[in-house]
Amino acid sequence: MLAKLSSRPAFRGCAVTGVLTLALLGAGLPALATADDRPAPDLSRFYRQKVKWAACRTPDAPKDLQCGKVTVPLDYAKPGGGTLDLALARYRATGRSRGSVLLNFGGPGGAGVSELASGGKEFMDLTNGYDVVTFDPRGVGQSSPVSCGEGSDQGSTAVDEDPTESSDPKILLRQLRKAAATCAKYSGPVLPHIGTVNASRDLDVMRQALGDKKLNYLGFSYGTRLGAVYAAQFPKKVGRLVLDGVDTLTEPLSEQGIAGAEGQQTALEDFLNWCVQDIACPFGTDARSAPDRAVGLVRSLDQDPVQSGFGDPFSGQDLVGSISQALYTKQLWPTLERAIASLVEDGDTRAIMAFSPGGAGLPKLRGGDGIVDAQDVPLDNLPAALMAINCADDPDRPTAEQITKHLAGLRAEYEQASPVFGRYRLTEVLMCYGRPKGTDYIRDDVKDVDSAKMLLVGTRGDPATPYRWTVETAQRLGSSAVVLDNKGEGHTGYASSKCVHHKVNDFLLYGSLPPSGSSCQPDTAEVP
Repeated sequence: MLAKLSSRPAFRGCAVTGVLTLALLGAGLPALATADDRPAPDLSRFYRQKVKWAACRTPDAPKDLQCGKVTVPLDYAKPGGGTLDLALARYRATGRSRGSVLLNFGGPGGAGVSELASGGKEFMDLTNGYDVVTFDPRGVGQSSPVSCGEGSDQGSTAVDEDPTESSDPKILLRQLRKAAATCAKYSGPVLPHIGTVNASRDLDVMRQALGDKKLNYLGFSYGTRLGAVYAAQFPKKVGRLVLDGVDTLTEPLSEQGIAGAEGQQTALEDFLNWCVQDIACPFGTDARSAPDRAVGLVRSLDQDPVQSGFGDPFSGQDLVGSISQALYTKQLWPTLERAIASLVEDGDTRAIMAFSPGGAGLPKLRGGDGIVDAQDVPLDNLPAALMAINCADDPDRPTAEQITKHLAGLRAEYEQASPVFGRYRLTEVLMCYGRPKGTDYIRDDVKDVDSAKMLLVGTRGDPATPYRWTVETAQRLGSSAVVLDNKGEGHTGYASSKCVHHKVNDFLLYGSLPPSGSSCQPDTAEVP
């Protein structure tokens, strides 16, 4: 999931999930041989480039933020073919620099450049020793963004109705196939080459282009999956690597969806218990009835959507998508309360849509450098890229017969996990149907990594990446993994825990690792 490091919600429109695909490509540097001893494709021209930095063209970008790009092959197996330009941004080191630290904010589908522009103050401590650099991964943000054409006057939506609502399996499967075709239509040639295995290889090209012998990296949520895959592909290039809000490397999407629904339900109930103490809470002042009121609001909007300011229907599932983003940090609870109140009392969707992870629009390439203008990134890029990357990273594909046979049981299981979020998370899982099989590499080969020590941060009350994933991933990575137990709440720890913040900075800046199994106690600050 996308780590919400900034409490300033970025505006996006309504969301519908997107698509995927990826065949596993061989890992390694240009000089390495493939597994069957054939020479590896020549990547030397990509490893010879250097980033040229300049002022960012986005009008509201901070003046001290610089932008650049790197060029990578579309297909690492055929580097002589097409290429992609990946957008980068950085804050320069304030003193003597020991190189760069690369940031990934999660998702998958989170755009690094816009996040660093809006939330960069969280990382200014790191400029004491590093250029702080981030990037938009392939298919994300300004880097050849994928889309499902949502809101475009040139195409229809990926799915006309919520797939989980269909009682006829034939209709359901037809909707899912239509979704795949629509997303492929609007995403272009990057779609078959999206996914974490390729993004990791891109990361190594960036490392070299930045002039770093080893990768120093801070990844949040999905960014921990990317960091772990990099460590497996390039173990001798690992510098100081931090994984905060640790993702699973082994659970299939179906199990991830249930775990995510359960975590989000717990976070919602915590929010409701806080909300009902305020007389203005839109769910009333009774903690016992508030959960039922929340379910009732979602179901009411699914049956009778309200019209958004853009003229599009705003449904219960749109509301669920917005709430799921807002629950990542307690700092957003007051804003979420007011936004839902505006929706309930006045039918005003503007405030709640500020949390929504999707939208509308098609990209227009800026002439000359292949980077998409920030204002022309499709507003459904985040959910489209999220689904594309998750499906590309998962080798499981249910057959039509399996979906038909087990759909009712899946609905019940997801609803039991969360009456609010279950249906939304099940839809995400079903959207992989009909796509080519994803890579086996992450599940089979990212383990027992022989690299420098890595710091893994797990938060006990994390609604998106449960703490057990930190423990399981650390065991899987082996002796290189060092675990920091953050006993606080919220998704990831770096921005919400002073203790985590200091320990991560101590490692990145000075190489000082806490003992594995050490912990951080919750901060005492109250919800504003």
